[in-house]
Amino acid sequence: MATKPKTKAETLAWLRTIAGELATATLKRLEDTLPWYGDMPPSRRSAVGLVAQAGISSFIAWFDDPRSTPWIAADVFGAAPRELLRSVSLQQTLQLIRVTVEVVEDRVKDGGEPLREAILLYSREIAFAAADVYARAAEARGLWDARLEALVVDSILSGEADDELPSRIAALGWHGHGEVAVLVGTAPKQLDVDHVRRAARHMHADVLIGVQGNRLVLVIGRADPLARETEESIGTAPALTFMEIAAQLEPHFGQGHLVLGHAVPNLVDASKSAKAALAGFAVARSWRNAPRPVHADDLLPERALAGDPLARATLVHRIYRPLRAHSTELLTTLWSYLDNGRSLEATARELFVHPNTVRYRLKRVSDVIGWDATGAREALILQSALIIGSMSDHEHGAPRRP
Repeated sequence: MATKPKTKAETLAWLRTIAGELATATLKRLEDTLPWYGDMPPSRRSAVGLVAQAGISSFIAWFDDPRSTPWIAADVFGAAPRELLRSVSLQQTLQLIRVTVEVVEDRVKDGGEPLREAILLYSREIAFAAADVYARAAEARGLWDARLEALVVDSILSGEADDELPSRIAALGWHGHGEVAVLVGTAPKQLDVDHVRRAARHMHADVLIGVQGNRLVLVIGRADPLARETEESIGTAPALTFMEIAAQLEPHFGQGHLVLGHAVPNLVDASKSAKAALAGFAVARSWRNAPRPVHADDLLPERALAGDPLARATLVHRIYRPLRAHSTELLTTLWSYLDNGRSLEATARELFVHPNTVRYRLKRVSDVIGWDATGAREALILQSALIIGSMSDHEHGAPRRP
């Protein structure tokens, strides 16, 4: 057994002679006490061994000059390949440090009190260094995710999606399944994205978040469809609609209007919902009593007046043409009802029918297209559809009105 060293120089010389022995003993202890180490592939076990050996060498250098503390992280963790940080957790790294320190303490317990104190101080410094390395890695990952998320949201808003969009979405860990809708509003002064994500998760939804100037854009998708189906089958609350989700996310937006685009089949088609939401957001101020949030389709008249081609096409294809194809009689009744200020009696006199007949036909109109002409707001939407639809017919040579 080696003679107990007396001076610091002798202690350093002794530590250097047993450095290889300490490294071998450390690797043996790791294999005996840490199951995750033994389960690693050989290349990663070798990388962990390099970290342990670097830690011992760094301790000896630090014992010689404690002012080298700021370089501990670079000395120890610089020996490990980058992928090791992704495969070994911070908890496992701290276990590695503990085992290494225990081996060194056992071997040098006869090295004197100053050496034992140095080991304790060094183990604290190396633990802080490890935490710093993982914190920096997490921060870098977070910044990368934020940039990637911004790129994905920009692609959705611009409608310039490319073949890489699905892989970028997958890299973000998107949990949405099936239909997607886009919600646009004013960005708050301070946005807590983690709070927004937690609120979405509580509603079994996932969100992509983008900030463009003073606008906050959320791409919303429902998550875990199988779990929801199971919940519904046992009598629990059904899945929330996109409007219900938007209403619960409303407090996370700044003041001003909040517009929800229509649902689309998947995230790749989200640009269609985004275009509707953005167009609605641009004109929402024109509806004096617009609710918050409001469906983009409830702003179809304002969007059409502002020149939105999607709104004009929606009014024609979802209201005018289905109604015209179903029954000219219903279309004529709707025209008359709206032209007569939504008066049943005046409409009945014009058409020479009983007011109850008018009432029945208006109900049929609602059954066919889903809008109720007896409501003031929906009457505006329907009248806009009739005007734009008749203009479209005239452009194609069809009669302007029935």
